[in-house]
Amino acid sequence: MILLYLLAVNLAAFAAMGLDKSSAIRGVERIPERTLLTLAAVGGSFGAVAAQQVFRHKTRKQPFATWLLVIVAVQAALVLILTASRAAG
Repeated sequence: MILLYLLAVNLAAFAAMGLDKSSAIRGVERIPERTLLTLAAVGGSFGAVAAQQVFRHKTRKQPFATWLLVIVAVQAALVLILTASRAAG
């Protein structure tokens, strides 16, 4: 069930970043950065980072790029902590 959730939220983050890039090119209403970062924070960071590279979108935009990096780092630390605690217990 967790894997299905992670797949869905990562696909949503990837798609949202792609749609935002398309909107930026066309000069129409954009997806708020807060929404993109929220998708990353709730588990879609892999999809957001993948889309960032694939679409060359928001790679230098600050503070967005920094916040996305912080989200990825926090999630990676949580995975390491949970993995270590399961191995120990």
